[in-house]
Amino acid sequence: MAFFPAALDNLIDRFAALPGVGRKSAQRLAFYVLSLPEQETAAFAEAITAAKRDVRQCRICRNYTDRDVCPICASDRRDRSVICVVSDPKDVLSIERAREYNGLYHVLHGVISPMNHIGPDDIGVKDLLVRAANDEVQEVIMATNPDTEGEATAMYISRLLKPFSIKVTRLAYGIPVGSNLEFADDATLTRALEGRTEI
Repeated sequence: MAFFPAALDNLIDRFAALPGVGRKSAQRLAFYVLSLPEQETAAFAEAITAAKRDVRQCRICRNYTDRDVCPICASDRRDRSVICVVSDPKDVLSIERAREYNGLYHVLHGVISPMNHIGPDDIGVKDLLVRAANDEVQEVIMATNPDTEGEATAMYISRLLKPFSIKVTRLAYGIPVGSNLEFADDATLTRALEGRTEI
């Protein structure tokens, strides 16, 4: 027996398909959308349509932009000798938020994951190699997540970059600021000890 009209069920299904949104959260979102005034609902729908229509990948770094080249790649204030490789566009935002990095980026849009049938050709590895061939590039920072797929992707790319005589580095891992040693797992402590620096 159907509890809701087909259109509402369809809206709930669409929200439930989003990452991290369960069925109950999808229902709450759907009911919230139905409670919005007609004008706000139309604006919400138009925002989704406009983002899908206008946002594309930068032809250089593959980050999201509404132009041919994103503002970071177009800036003459960025250090063009360093490229930070990230898995997703949202990782660029995380690194930029720290305000410590001034180089360029390369967004893979995924990681190598044989279990999910994602290989090197399915992510932006070839484009990175083309950029690395540029004499200006001196360092590539691997900033993929410290999980199995992120590590495998970083190792694979670092092997491909060896012939270019480019310095390949990996983001340091360790104890998060403000946490306690007693709550750190063995792998985190091991990485923290391996990556220790002189003070």
